[in-house]
Amino acid sequence: MKKTGSLLSITMLALAVLAAGCTSGDSAATNPGTKEGASQDGSGSGPTPIRVFSHQGTDLDYKTNLFTQTLENKFNVKFAWTTVPYDGAAEKRQISLASGDYPDLYMLIPWVDKFSQTDLLRFGQQGVILPLNDLIDKYAPNVKAALDKNPYYKAMNTAPDGKIYGLNELNECYHCSFPNKMWINTKWLKQLGLELPQTTEQFKNVLKAFKTKDPNGNGKADEVPLSGSTETYGVHIIPYLMNGFIYDDDRTYLILNGGKVDIAANKPEWKEGLAYIKSLYDEGLIDPGAFTQNAEAFKKIGENADAQLLGAGAGMHPAIFVNTGLDNKRGSDYNPLAPLTGPHASYATFNYPVEPGATFVLTNKASEAAQIAAIKVLDYIYTQEGQLLSNYGEEGVDWRKPKEGDVPIEKNATPVFATIPKKEGAAPRNSAWGATAQYNHSKDFRNGWIQGTDIYKPEGYERRLQEATHLYDGKQPKEVFPHWAIWMDPASADEASMMQTNIKDFVNQNALQFVTGAKSLDKDWDTYVKGLDSLNLKGYLTIMQQSYNASLKAK
Repeated sequence: MKKTGSLLSITMLALAVLAAGCTSGDSAATNPGTKEGASQDGSGSGPTPIRVFSHQGTDLDYKTNLFTQTLENKFNVKFAWTTVPYDGAAEKRQISLASGDYPDLYMLIPWVDKFSQTDLLRFGQQGVILPLNDLIDKYAPNVKAALDKNPYYKAMNTAPDGKIYGLNELNECYHCSFPNKMWINTKWLKQLGLELPQTTEQFKNVLKAFKTKDPNGNGKADEVPLSGSTETYGVHIIPYLMNGFIYDDDRTYLILNGGKVDIAANKPEWKEGLAYIKSLYDEGLIDPGAFTQNAEAFKKIGENADAQLLGAGAGMHPAIFVNTGLDNKRGSDYNPLAPLTGPHASYATFNYPVEPGATFVLTNKASEAAQIAAIKVLDYIYTQEGQLLSNYGEEGVDWRKPKEGDVPIEKNATPVFATIPKKEGAAPRNSAWGATAQYNHSKDFRNGWIQGTDIYKPEGYERRLQEATHLYDGKQPKEVFPHWAIWMDPASADEASMMQTNIKDFVNQNALQFVTGAKSLDKDWDTYVKGLDSLNLKGYLTIMQQSYNASLKAK
């Protein structure tokens, strides 16, 4: 009886949290059929109602948003918004589903929250989530083209049973595909008469010079040769350095060899890579904070007020640790360092820039009219015009079409658009949905982004990242484990997820202990390998092999 009572209390509390944490952008969220003369099923002369659950930041109001109005007029629909703040968004989505009072449509910002593949399979098989296949075939030629032209995107969105239970965003962000970059202080290199290092040993010697030769010229030994952060992918220092020894994907630690799934973190080359990184740490060449600090602390080093401190920083892009905007004083000092050649490799970490899951999901609450209207809206968003209006805003104010003399960020690409910089201090215009709008950012679309030719100015920043990424592209292994396109059987998904978390945590914790000397690579390595095995590594690799094979077959 106590257990039943507790469950009831939790359920009531969850519903209360949902009510308190969500805001309705329109009273029609409660009863959209009463608005504009439309019926609940979308019949009648009024607009078709679509109840939408989404995330909303402080700079956006969907109800009055210009793109919302564009869609409502173009497709004769009326959106009724239930919005939640970024904090706690995943919990509020889960509560909405558990309550049974969920919307017709979820449109989510991917880095805030999304439906996992396991969510999609479970809710899809329960009938809560609607498969989109027939709707796409009948009403969404642009969505269908995006799926057909991009095999990994199609694999990511197609469940093993062949159904598309939700759509993820297509975002072929070139520089995001190679997140683990290194940016080195070329001003210091020039002052010290040093060349860009090309090997792991040359890099070590450069860091030594940064530490001992006072490149900032203040007479103090205050330089930080190398730093990073732990806050997100792309700022960890180990993967960039480990890639000179064995491939490190900075996510699963899984590798492929002739189609066979294996793990990198128990190989002799991994041990050798840790020994190299430990040698840097032992000589004071790595900032100890790189293993513990957040992004804010990392940037405080890069933007130290009294003197320039940072010699090299790990980051997908330099704005993570140094200002690159109009107030840029040091941003141009940091330039990309190509993957280092180590004893066994010279790899670059490659990851498809979109994590698996779905941000566009239709539920069984949607009427047939709402389903058709929603997929037509999505299909318009997948057009080039829809992408520009939904992601960037109003033509001529927020972005413009190409003109003579424009240079896209990728050489020989067809120019597509140029963003128009906002005036400093200008309020947000509330003209676009931004990341809420489903991205259809193909390679051609992104490569056609028109930017300034000075890569050290804000208007040339995307070009700077594009050019930097050319140093990394082609250095990824011939086979990369495509975790972004792997579907697992729901029966084993929870078990595999738990094993993956345990294994990743174990690898990360032990890597830190080996590098900092809390554990000995000579004395404790064998125990570490046995510890990995004790986490059922063999069973985990078997599940991932089966999932990989099934995903290949589905393609």
